[in-house]
Amino acid sequence: MKREEVFAYVKCRAKWFLATVLCGILMAAVLILNHAPNREIGYGALLCLFFVAVVGVWDFLDYRRHFRLLKGLESSVIYSLDGLPSGKEPLEREYQLLLELLLEEKMKLENESVYRQRDLTEYYTMWVHQIKTPIAALKLLLEEDGQENEAELSEEQRQLYAEKQRNEKLQQLFEIEQYTEMALHYMRLGSETNDFVLRKVSLDDVIKEAVHKYARQFIRKKIALSYEAVETVVTTDEKWLEFVLEQLLSNALKYTPSGSIAICVEDGRLVITDTGIGIKQEDLPRVCEKGYTGYNGHADRRSTGIGLYLCSSILKKLGHTLSITSEEGRGTRVAIGFPQD
Repeated sequence: MKREEVFAYVKCRAKWFLATVLCGILMAAVLILNHAPNREIGYGALLCLFFVAVVGVWDFLDYRRHFRLLKGLESSVIYSLDGLPSGKEPLEREYQLLLELLLEEKMKLENESVYRQRDLTEYYTMWVHQIKTPIAALKLLLEEDGQENEAELSEEQRQLYAEKQRNEKLQQLFEIEQYTEMALHYMRLGSETNDFVLRKVSLDDVIKEAVHKYARQFIRKKIALSYEAVETVVTTDEKWLEFVLEQLLSNALKYTPSGSIAICVEDGRLVITDTGIGIKQEDLPRVCEKGYTGYNGHADRRSTGIGLYLCSSILKKLGHTLSITSEEGRGTRVAIGFPQD
């Protein structure tokens, strides 16, 4: 018998011990005031003490068994409630119900954490492989500098060669920057807190920033841009919406070998239309799924299947809508809606 068990039992039953003693004193006082014989009072007291002692020992042994069983479950209860004795009283059953709810929530959070960690590991493994391509290309361009026999080239040819090298380097740096920004936004979107700041924003300001960033890509691929000031104000987060527009423009440029890209507002929705290769009808329902690249993505090995997933997730958090329609070989139309609510 451990002292800890005795102290725990006495502390748990202290009120009943006190109530029993007070009842005994009260009954003794009543008998004495009624001039009951001392012999009968003593005999009754001994019977009561014997009864209390028997019940107390039986209750203590049951309490000790229950106590030791619960102490033994301290290390395993964090994983499962198997082996936990059923509650004898309604209060105990309520405590056990609370434990079950807490354990269920704990397991849910642990599963989410494991899934999130696995998801991040998979993404960054893919991201490392993706970013190695522009880094390797940039390294190769740097190594080529000075290797060209410029003595055999005219001044005009040297200038053209230097300009071509410069543009190629800027392109590789731009791709590295794109991959880095996407990784940062992927992390921020999945964090428990985010920095969404909703306010009235001019769509023209957001569109101009995104177009300015991709201006060199339009010139490089000789893609025409059709855009006129829309003069529309919406409630959104400017930084996150700009990132979404950049991703949509990036996709439009990537899958438009030649032709044009148009940006306009129709029925309160921002619409981006391209004349690119389009999307297969069977791929359309899944283009916003994480990691899904579809037929076009398989053809372009640089595709990660993350861009449209991020756009869809961000717009959903901002309370905006995203719809994509496309016809293979004729282009794609992406519309962002801004519900007034």
